[in-house]
Amino acid sequence: MRTEARYPKVPAGSGHYESFYLKAAAPEGGRAIWIRHTVHKRPGEEPTGAVWLTWFDAARSEPLAAKRRVGAAEISVPDKTYIRAAESEIAPGRVQGQLDDGVPASWSLRFKDHGGPLHHFPAQWMYERRLPKTKLLSPHPCASFDGILDVGDERIVLDAWPGMIGHNWGAEHAESWIWIHGATVGDDGSRGYVDLGAGRVRLGPLTTPWVVNGEIVHRGERHRVGGLGRQLKTHVDAEPTRCGFTVGGEGLVARGSVSGPREHFVGWVYADPVGPEHHSLNCSIADLEVDVTRHGRSDLRISVEGGASYEFGTRRTDHGIPLQPFGDG
Repeated sequence: MRTEARYPKVPAGSGHYESFYLKAAAPEGGRAIWIRHTVHKRPGEEPTGAVWLTWFDAARSEPLAAKRRVGAAEISVPDKTYIRAAESEIAPGRVQGQLDDGVPASWSLRFKDHGGPLHHFPAQWMYERRLPKTKLLSPHPCASFDGILDVGDERIVLDAWPGMIGHNWGAEHAESWIWIHGATVGDDGSRGYVDLGAGRVRLGPLTTPWVVNGEIVHRGERHRVGGLGRQLKTHVDAEPTRCGFTVGGEGLVARGSVSGPREHFVGWVYADPVGPEHHSLNCSIADLEVDVTRHGRSDLRISVEGGASYEFGTRRTDHGIPLQPFGDG
């Protein structure tokens, strides 16, 4: 077990949100599945849970989405399982579940791990103390998925689809955030990924600059990037459907971009335990390009066409992406 659910230990008077999520994309691009299990707890109240699913297919006019909310009695952490909500669960090596709200869907997936885990924050104390209020790690940042997914009247067979399993939690969502993930498979069979999380936090009337944390893995080499100590090398230009970024690492600078057509994004409402709602806009069939300059020499390019994830979290309401009608949480 590379991580564990935090919500069972949250004091009754505290607010909390938490999610375990899966992303897997077809090797040729253009199709991807995104599944999310969440816990949402307002101060002084019992937690509630939810299962979210989005099926991205570039051949469709828009993604297919479904969500089911459940009460405290239907969320649990069985032995050797990350989390369970109703009939759906995520565990090391397997993901299974079903939904009847929205588009009917069911899935039975297995996954192999090819490296990790990735703790986005560089120090353990950052996961244990109150600040930062949002925690992020990827217990399985480099995985391949096999199995069956039924969405509506369509059956999809996953055969070594590259993807990941992620986990985040906290007392409050960032003022705005982005998450970028792209998986790669080399001609020699080597697997790699780009996994970046970034956020801006409101401090009174001010909002902090973007702070990026993550990792780039290519041909067995792991390159940690970002962190508070590399703010001078960090630049993020994020919009709902595109993001350009520059982020530094040890002896390197990574410059990249990720984007997707507006019609390939899905919009969800994310509720804060104690604050206002946010809109989370996600496309998991986005295009990603990253160029890495090491020691002054440009010698690494990573490209993921139609299979990268880009999530943009915001309080803005002018993004023009329709929101799913399944409530918050």
